[in-house]
Amino acid sequence: MEQPRLLTERHLENYASVLIWGMQKARTRPFKKNDIVIVRYDFPALRLAEILYGKLLALEVHPVVRMVGTSVMERTFFTTANDAQLVFEVPGERILYKNLNGSIYLHAPQSLTHLQDIDPVRIATAARARKPLRDIMFKREEKGELGWTLCSFPTPAMARHARLSLRTYAAQVIKACYLNAKNPVETWEEIYRNARSLKQWLNSLKIKQYHIESKDIDLRIAHGERRRWIGISGHNIPSFELFISPDWRGTEGVYVADQPSYRSGNYVAGVRLEFKKGIVVKSDACKGAEFVRKQLAMDTGASRIGEFSLTDIRFSKIDRFMADTLYDENYGGRYGNCHIAVGSSYSDTYDGNPGTLTNRARQRLGFNDSALHWDLVNTQEKTVTATLQTGKKVVIYENGKFTY
Repeated sequence: MEQPRLLTERHLENYASVLIWGMQKARTRPFKKNDIVIVRYDFPALRLAEILYGKLLALEVHPVVRMVGTSVMERTFFTTANDAQLVFEVPGERILYKNLNGSIYLHAPQSLTHLQDIDPVRIATAARARKPLRDIMFKREEKGELGWTLCSFPTPAMARHARLSLRTYAAQVIKACYLNAKNPVETWEEIYRNARSLKQWLNSLKIKQYHIESKDIDLRIAHGERRRWIGISGHNIPSFELFISPDWRGTEGVYVADQPSYRSGNYVAGVRLEFKKGIVVKSDACKGAEFVRKQLAMDTGASRIGEFSLTDIRFSKIDRFMADTLYDENYGGRYGNCHIAVGSSYSDTYDGNPGTLTNRARQRLGFNDSALHWDLVNTQEKTVTATLQTGKKVVIYENGKFTY
């Protein structure tokens, strides 16, 4: 079904250019002629995919285009698939992934709740089966052989669950991605440069531990050995967060996500997690508490922290709940946001060459591994205090801004 056209051709041209910029920026090695780039898209983003396809051909790379199954197909899969179908891997898929140089995903869901009554165990089983393919991509990224990015294209379902009109929702996307700018790519380059200065400052501080305090949060997170802050790297459009994958073993205290989220078709609100010795020992939620418990039991690493993130309001123009993690984890508003992710960590926050990290080294350094990665966002006014290796305490974030 044709969706209302709220993004003009100019917006879509700009969107495609920014996505290609993001993919190129996310790869440490430059793209070259005959590289392979996969473009996956949901049906409502078809026109954006068409424009993107033309731009990639003009770059003399080989675009591989795949439309993602519809929400009806996805629901049918989880209600009907037998055990073998649930974990089936398409022949040749690993060969493709081992040769990919770029990946762009145009997320445009037609439904957010079509999986709400599906057993989370079935969804987790399918996710675990796909993990080897994700691992291939992570390895290629670590070697500088692959760059990836993604975006969220506005749909009526997303607007409805965010309780916004579709026009208001689309306006947030246009504003957040700077699609009305005279030259959006130059605007993103400026954001990239400013973020680089912030990351250099954070990484110069030699931090040992973070203390996050807000109305509902009292959480301590260990920085970990050989870590660096990263972010605004081109991986997500938009993305304004700076983040780190900490040593999961040093997480202590209480974290509350005051922003709701949709996951696997389930609406979850008011998540409260209590950590002891790095592991969630108690969880609750105002809505979806049982679903939260099942997610945290997905595998050994699901109840541990994989990411700690902060967003500065000087970058982000997002000021509405969007019912979409990509936007909600980058919420600006009045006080910015912090979020943690339970589950897998990002090895590119290692301050050396991530490609040299063995599984044993990851474990020794406290990088978490899981099939889960779930961002839980807090938008309250907060203070983040860093304890340096010297014992000195420095406030690094307050009033929605880094203090640099």
